[in-house]
Amino acid sequence: MKISLAHTHAAVDADLFAILVAEDELAGDALVTELDAALGGTLRAAIKDEEFTARKDATLAMQTYGKLPARKVLLIGLGPSAKAGVPELRAAAAKAAKTANADKATRLHVALRGAAAADDVRAATEGVLLGAYRFTKYLTGDRRPKKELAQAVLGVRGAKAPKPSAAQKQALAAGESVAAAVTLARDLVNEPPNELTPAALADVALNVARTHGLKSMVWDREKIRANGMKLLDAVGRGSRNEPRFIHLTYKPAGARKGRPKVCIVGKGLTFDSGGLCIKPAPGMGDMKSDMAGAAVAVGVMAAIGALKPDVEVHALVAAAENMPDGDAYRPGDIFGSLDGKTVEIINTDAEGRLVLADALAYARKLEPDLLIDHATLTGACLVALGTGTAGFFCNDDAVSQKYLDGARAAGEAMWRMPLVEELREGLKSDVADLKHTGDRYGGSIVGALFLREFIGDRKWIHLDIAGPAYLDRVSALGPKGGTGFGILSFLQYIASL
Repeated sequence: MKISLAHTHAAVDADLFAILVAEDELAGDALVTELDAALGGTLRAAIKDEEFTARKDATLAMQTYGKLPARKVLLIGLGPSAKAGVPELRAAAAKAAKTANADKATRLHVALRGAAAADDVRAATEGVLLGAYRFTKYLTGDRRPKKELAQAVLGVRGAKAPKPSAAQKQALAAGESVAAAVTLARDLVNEPPNELTPAALADVALNVARTHGLKSMVWDREKIRANGMKLLDAVGRGSRNEPRFIHLTYKPAGARKGRPKVCIVGKGLTFDSGGLCIKPAPGMGDMKSDMAGAAVAVGVMAAIGALKPDVEVHALVAAAENMPDGDAYRPGDIFGSLDGKTVEIINTDAEGRLVLADALAYARKLEPDLLIDHATLTGACLVALGTGTAGFFCNDDAVSQKYLDGARAAGEAMWRMPLVEELREGLKSDVADLKHTGDRYGGSIVGALFLREFIGDRKWIHLDIAGPAYLDRVSALGPKGGTGFGILSFLQYIASL
């Protein structure tokens, strides 16, 4: 989609003309008044009749019937202006794009508020591109959309046609890069598991590295075994699609003393049958999304490579398929790990923490200032927090506060969970250093405590994204399916450094 900046006015030529407006600005909004005059007073009359107050997420649509160049006008409420921040603007722009798709529109114009600050331009760019997203790769014939949104203009208000500033142009480009990264993550999650194997995921990561000039390394099964990643190897043993370990590196040009180093780790189960502890059939099809953490890591590096922050960033992905063939790992097995600890297997359907354990042990050797993992780790987190909120675990209060502040600014819901020390007792094994599961209760906490065993003395965040990574309903920023949840918050944190 081509997206650009232009002056906004009543005579805009578009299939859909969306106007973003705050509650306390609706009555005096000059653009709304201008449109109302061109429509013979019917817009203000409809606002009154429909009791449209511009509250957050509220919309009012009206056909123009040739009285304006635009075919349809859409008012989108932002709520009170004091609370209409970047997340609200991003979501409103996404709503405009989703409406355009539903209307089979090819040209969209979104009138922003005021002079369109750079942050607003970036948020609106991200919103439009993410709202327009559809995964149509495998649709054919009548199922394939006949029209798609080809052009979007972000409208800047003003008495005269203002030229976009350098800051606005840079914000537009940044928004495009971020949206492309989230779109990549969504595509990876939505791909069917027969197409997105561990090897195919590694190929995508390598392509990201080539495109953005990143350093890359991929280990196949032979190298995984040779380098002592016994847990990753164990999980992947039951599949003919061999595991992969992926390491992407971004280093800014030039040296700088004290430059932050951050490592992001992603769980990459391209399909999870549960192994020998096989899952029930209902819902197993959704287990193609069990690599959503890996999708975040790969998507993040696409954004980092484009934005080029002055922060060193490493992305690690432990990719495997968990399948139940004759060589599959079993309950009761004991395996070593890259860390050296031995682990007794209790439930083969708790495989994500095993592949992450080896990846986290590798990550700590890089000596990052912060280690962050994303994983669709536990159903218990869904029970605790629902589908819209990620479980957030952290071993440092200052880091936690800073990251959660960034998540709020990004509009991604995360809730800090406790690392309850008493629950670690459940990880004690009679025959090995650790069991990899404990009691049923507090399952998401137990999973986090297991991962903590492999991080050494690093500052660490664990994000259990089992809920928001893959949705069976439309979200504020996109359709059903993969969401790319976590990328916006990570980039917000990197920007804060």
